Amino acid sequence: MPDGPFALPLAALAAVLADRLLGEPRRFHPLVGFGWLASALELWLNSRLNKRTIAAGLLAWLLAVGPWIALAFWLRPLAPFAVDAVLLWFALGAQSLGEHAEAVARPLREGRLDEARQRVSWMVSRDTATLEESGVAKAGVESVLENGNDAVFGALFWFAVLGGPGALLFRLANTLDAMWGYRSERFNRFGRCAARLDDVLNWLPARLTALTYALLGRTRCALACWRTQAAAWESPNAGPVMAAGAGGLGVQLGGAAIYYGREEMRPPLGAGRPPLAADLGRAVALVRHGLWLWLAIFFLTGLLHA
Repeated sequence: MPDGPFALPLAALAAVLADRLLGEPRRFHPLVGFGWLASALELWLNSRLNKRTIAAGLLAWLLAVGPWIALAFWLRPLAPFAVDAVLLWFALGAQSLGEHAEAVARPLREGRLDEARQRVSWMVSRDTATLEESGVAKAGVESVLENGNDAVFGALFWFAVLGGPGALLFRLANTLDAMWGYRSERFNRFGRCAARLDDVLNWLPARLTALTYALLGRTRCALACWRTQAAAWESPNAGPVMAAGAGGLGVQLGGAAIYYGREEMRPPLGAGRPPLAADLGRAVALVRHGLWLWLAIFFLTGLLHA
């Protein structure tokens, strides 16, 4: 098995190739089982016992994540390359992201708007039933750019720091934020730790993702949008990612969106025209090019330490 300064880059390459060739597991996906565990913990500690407290949420987070991270660190010395490659493959979602985007772009290109609306609803939490072509494309591009951080670059960053267990930690934390990180009566206190821990783990990766989008897109526009628009976005990490991504692509994101029957006016992101179906493919290409750039940096770092 590979050893030395190139062990981690080679494991990363193996995981990326596995993701490209195999995608995410079609059956018995580990995240499905993790989701059942997280739901059971939330039902027990939050709903049934009515312990809607920050402490209960932190306990649930530790019970959901802690044992798997401990197991990953215990297994890693036994087979470092295999454990790192498998855990990063599990954490990556680049191929799945591209497939979901194409499933929206294809019917949109072919004029099947109802199908495109349905497909994009699988990617976003907003109401998509009344979206026009540009609205569907906008929702899809926003999702691709944001998930480029959550499903690709964030996992790669923590893989570089802690190996496979780091990638696993990021993916599980991100999943719990998606499940519990809401400001509703049910989750406002219980899910606060999940949301804050995800923000902490995402802070530096999100800014490196934004820089990646800027370097590989319209650099000056992306940096300007990041500097002037990101702070207005509600999420401290999604703001830089989406502002730089939109500026890099030369499209305008943000604006009105309907969430749970209520229209929300979100700050503008990017600069240029409204997105079209083709911009979904451009957004996916931006993420994929960034993925190969990060791999190249991994190998360059290994070379410098050889």
